[in-house]
Amino acid sequence: MAVYMIQFTYTPDAWASLSRNPVDRSGPISGLAESLGGKLLNLYYCFGEYDGIVIFEAPDDASAAALSVSATIPGHLKMAKTTRLFTPQESLELLRKAGGVSFRGPSAS
Repeated sequence: MAVYMIQFTYTPDAWASLSRNPVDRSGPISGLAESLGGKLLNLYYCFGEYDGIVIFEAPDDASAAALSVSATIPGHLKMAKTTRLFTPQESLELLRKAGGVSFRGPSAS
C-alpha cells in the first residue's frame, strides 16, 4: 500500500474543546483509515505551521483523498494538506523513469 501524510491545523474551537476534554484522537483516525481500506501508521502533534501530522497507508490515491476529505467534514480542522510519500525504492523507480524521457522547457525566443 502507498503511504500518505496529512498535515493539519485545528480551529481555535477544536483546541478549546480538546483542552476542556483531552482525548487521544488516534482511535477515531485509525477507524477512519480502516473504513477506507487503509491503516493509521502514526499521529504526531507538532510546533509550527501545522498542529499535527497523520501518517497512513491507503490502497490508492482516491482512498487517501477520501480520508482527507472525510476528516475535514466535521469542521474541526482549519486546514489539511495531503501528500503522497515515496520510499527510497519508489523514488529510484520514478527517477529511472524520468531519466528515460526527454522534455524541453519553453525557449526564450
